[in-house]
Amino acid sequence: MAVKHHIESLRRFIEKEDFKGYDPYDALNSPFLRYLSHNSKYLRILFIQTLKRLPFNLRPVLGIRKELNPKGLGLFLWGYAKLCGAEKEQRYLTTISHLLDLLEHTRSNGYFGNCWGYNFDWQSRAFFLPKHTPTIVNSSFIGHALLDTYKYTGHERALEMALSIKDFILNDLNRLEEGNKICFSYTPVDHYFVHNANLLGASILIRLYKYTGESVLKDAALASLGYTMKHQREDGAWFYAERERAHWIDSFHTGFNLHSILYFIEEGFADEYLTDFNKGVCFYKDHFFLQDGTPKYYHNKTYPIDIHAPAQALVFFSRLGGKYTPLAEKILDWMVLHMQDKKGCFYFQKHPFYTNKIPYMRWGQAWAFHALTE
Repeated sequence: MAVKHHIESLRRFIEKEDFKGYDPYDALNSPFLRYLSHNSKYLRILFIQTLKRLPFNLRPVLGIRKELNPKGLGLFLWGYAKLCGAEKEQRYLTTISHLLDLLEHTRSNGYFGNCWGYNFDWQSRAFFLPKHTPTIVNSSFIGHALLDTYKYTGHERALEMALSIKDFILNDLNRLEEGNKICFSYTPVDHYFVHNANLLGASILIRLYKYTGESVLKDAALASLGYTMKHQREDGAWFYAERERAHWIDSFHTGFNLHSILYFIEEGFADEYLTDFNKGVCFYKDHFFLQDGTPKYYHNKTYPIDIHAPAQALVFFSRLGGKYTPLAEKILDWMVLHMQDKKGCFYFQKHPFYTNKIPYMRWGQAWAFHALTE
């Protein structure tokens, strides 16, 4: 399938919105819900999860405004950098400069290095995260986008912004130590250790090592990689985290894990994990897609089909290429047929009897743009 048309229709949509939008988890940006929650963990979770699950958008009524999301900006930057690398058009360079400005404006202050959080308060079962608290996930994805922006455009500012992310990861985050292996925390304010977050941090460190030559980056990255590889299951999968209540296996976090390991392989490391990596790829391929390319949410359950699932799969299998190209093409065909609106935007989730068509900017449009441009 020719992908250009789908990229262009999505690009027009996101530029018309000036990269601003709603998010599945932005309920606490409502002054009414924030007041009603009375700092209650369980009311916060109730409001966030209810608003996320509704197939119609109550946010305008609740006083929630469309805003810039730093992670979304990073994914958009990544997509424009890839377009620029392929087509060398000035319009992409102009947008890239604008997105770099926005990322500088939205970064979190008061930390050792560049880092980014979310534009909303967020409550999980594990911890409460005030808006703008930086996360290893956001900072790592944005770091990869910045490095690829430098790779495709030679934009020195992108490289400079990426380099100091290492100081945030190495100095601001908490660590779980198991012998000579480590796992980075999700944020500076928690001790929640999650495999995809840990590997994302490790993968940006190993890429930054190429630019700095600082052995501390390589050592921390390999120790972090070793932790998650130690906890890989015999069938090639990973639980979301090792805490008992986090023993699920889902599609896009599996993809994040594998893509992070792939960065190590591309940088000339992790030879000792090649067999385990290939086992993980086989698990991903065999357990998360139906014959026609339909992506499943969990390894043992299809619904809800979330836009993250085909998007991350398309990014990963496109990058692998070779024998995985037919699968990538099936996923692409399914994704644009079932989840792209005629306006160019992408839907949030498909359920057995209905589709949640809210066009979330960070969760849907940014990930679809990143996937299509890959």
